[in-house]
Amino acid sequence: MHRFRRTLLPVWAAALCSTALWAGTPAEQLNALAAQAGRSPNPAQGQQFFNATHGREWSCASCHNALPTGDGKHASTGKAITALAPAFNPERFTDPAKSEKWFRRNCKDVLARECTAAEKADVLAWLVSLKR
Repeated sequence: MHRFRRTLLPVWAAALCSTALWAGTPAEQLNALAAQAGRSPNPAQGQQFFNATHGREWSCASCHNALPTGDGKHASTGKAITALAPAFNPERFTDPAKSEKWFRRNCKDVLARECTAAEKADVLAWLVSLKR
């Protein structure tokens, strides 16, 4: 039993920390990212970041549209992508693991690296600011 606790305690602690970092609503995830970044998010910077190509071929807007309130489509595969802004698609940014997965994947496509917590917070702040 002692070895069991010693082995699983770090796993449980990591799971609790990651859950606290990425909560389940867009606002909770935004707050967690802002805390990680150590600053308040800037929606205007998020919009600029979202629409910039960052020296590469694609921007976030290449697939999600400059105003991500409607459906988009993947720039190379043509696969349909539902609206990214949470007010227009209530399922967006409700699953912390999925949010992190897609940020990681899409940032690597757009930037050739993972996004920083500040970049994610800025983009999410802008997306959350988009209302019906």
